[in-house]
Amino acid sequence: MQSFLKAVFQNRAPLYVSRGVRAIGGYLGSGSEVLLKTYGSVGTVFAIVDRIITATAGAHWHLYQKAKPGQELKEVFSHPALDLWEHPNPFYDQQEFVETIQQHLDLVGETIWYVGRSNANLGPPLELWPIRPDRVQPVPDPVEFIKGWVYTCPGEPPMPWKTNEVIQLKRPNPLDPYRGLGPVQSILVDIDSERYSATWNRNFFLNSAEPGGIIQFDQHLSDEEFDEFRERWQEQHKGVANAHRVALLEKGTWVDRKYTQRDMQFEQMRHLNREIIREAFGFPKPMLGAVDDVNRANAEAAEVVFARWLITPRLERIKRALNTKLLPMYGTSGAGLEFGYDSPVPEDVAAAGTLLVQTVTAAKMLIDSGFDQADVLVQLDLPEIKVSASPKPEPEPNPVASPNPFAKAGPRKANEKRMQSLFSGILNTELRKTLEELDEDDLK
Repeated sequence: MQSFLKAVFQNRAPLYVSRGVRAIGGYLGSGSEVLLKTYGSVGTVFAIVDRIITATAGAHWHLYQKAKPGQELKEVFSHPALDLWEHPNPFYDQQEFVETIQQHLDLVGETIWYVGRSNANLGPPLELWPIRPDRVQPVPDPVEFIKGWVYTCPGEPPMPWKTNEVIQLKRPNPLDPYRGLGPVQSILVDIDSERYSATWNRNFFLNSAEPGGIIQFDQHLSDEEFDEFRERWQEQHKGVANAHRVALLEKGTWVDRKYTQRDMQFEQMRHLNREIIREAFGFPKPMLGAVDDVNRANAEAAEVVFARWLITPRLERIKRALNTKLLPMYGTSGAGLEFGYDSPVPEDVAAAGTLLVQTVTAAKMLIDSGFDQADVLVQLDLPEIKVSASPKPEPEPNPVASPNPFAKAGPRKANEKRMQSLFSGILNTELRKTLEELDEDDLK
């Protein structure tokens, strides 16, 4: 029976693809190392990724005992998994570890954790190490999908890893189910333009701060004459200190090139590239320190967008890896446990105040309508409020100074008309409706 099922379900990995050259972000064979280098070569990428990884690593994590629906989570303060997450290895604390793996996720679209385990890789995890994605390659398998991993370090022979030694987090890549895809791949051309624009501006000042040109000779120069002319020209005109010096040419004619810095419009191009990079990450502009068109309202809104749509999804991805991949490695001791984190989304003070006013107003209406105060507070999640046993009575009018116009109507009718007269101008619609529904016994 087992052999029959094995023959029927032999191919359990229909996503198996060849590990050939693939197009990523408009490039053929773009390596992960190229993507990692953008962090240190493009200022906009550095600013965005740095803010993301710092905020992600600042989250406070907890370990809980899973609860049934309707029950509160019970926090666990002592467990090997919690200790490991606090100190993944002897050289990394939690903050540095999270910053590193989040760098890889935002630059390359994936991160690789090496899990150091005991007892021939069958025991509980002892260490976690962030591995550069460009040095790890999966080993595809038509049956198991991934048979293993191969780690390659310069100067060292390849090192095979088992699947239970690696935890991979990735953004799905539509062209490669084995690797991830990040925002940098989608804008690699624009990032190169940003870097080349900065390099062109730098070379503009290194090369005498003048547009390039051509020195034209009517006759062929010998090697000695060519070398001598080049050395003299560099000595007299190269560098910012020699800018705008008058050139003396022997038997040569200067031919100016038509493109200037203004013609190239590098300033506008660099500004456009920065906007493209920011939009690829979905990063709010005020969080980059731009204050040209920012006020307090949209700055606070940007903080909420940043926390809700950038930081929270990244924390959720890490949380799923901890709960579905790391905790099961602890066997029975990890069963029934789950990691959680404090929400990074800032509280909306104005909205919270408005909600509180609406809740208190609803509570007053319910209590005035005859509902039990304790039950109302519980249902609306309000704190218990002490109420004085006997509220102050309304002062009785002086019958001598102001005769009672309702005295002839009898005591009960006079009291009822007096109440209607006193409160007719101040009661709101809901309370007036409640008063009309009361019977005569309630008015005694």
